[in-house]
Amino acid sequence: MLHASALDGQMADLFSQVGVAVFYLVVWGLVFAGTGLFVGAFIPFITGDSLLFASGLVTAATPELSVWILALGVGIAAFIGDQVGFILGRHLGRPYLDRKSGPRMKKIIARVEKFYNSYGWWSVVIARFIPWARVFVPWVAGIGKMNYFKFLTSNFVGALAWGVGLTLVGYYAASIPGVKAAAYVIAGFFITASIIFSIRTWILERRDRKQNPAN
Repeated sequence: MLHASALDGQMADLFSQVGVAVFYLVVWGLVFAGTGLFVGAFIPFITGDSLLFASGLVTAATPELSVWILALGVGIAAFIGDQVGFILGRHLGRPYLDRKSGPRMKKIIARVEKFYNSYGWWSVVIARFIPWARVFVPWVAGIGKMNYFKFLTSNFVGALAWGVGLTLVGYYAASIPGVKAAAYVIAGFFITASIIFSIRTWILERRDRKQNPAN
């Protein structure tokens, strides 16, 4: 295994080549797209908890990166993404989701609606930590005409707790012996596993829609 200082040096070289700003923008862009562009419906893990934890680990092992810039940016991206989802849900309505979703996704949406009706304001906060709910709750809240101010506040609390919180958890996890030295490997594992799972989810959704075109 590489010594921690050697790994830090390699990662510093990597980010000096691609640019620190690129790293920030990729992470923030994925977080926003998870809900704002509906991407999280097909790649929930790469736009979710794993991404935040892995980016925190990488930041801890890379001196050029600032965890506070990363974490605050993640929180803002998460907040804006949910706001976009809420507005789209309010304006496009349930028929749009039905047209764009196969049977598998429709079942998930039905679960989200039940979840939202049970917990209301808190559903927006809690959903941040639930992959199948994270994407759809803002849409369902918009479709259900949730009070805009209530959604605004619940979205803010959720973005702070999830976006900033999990990024910091990943960063401070590097204080555990051996974690910082293996940060790049761990982050790579999370991202690779997420991509594989995402491809599988996309294939299953396409298969369901072909087999049930009328649903």
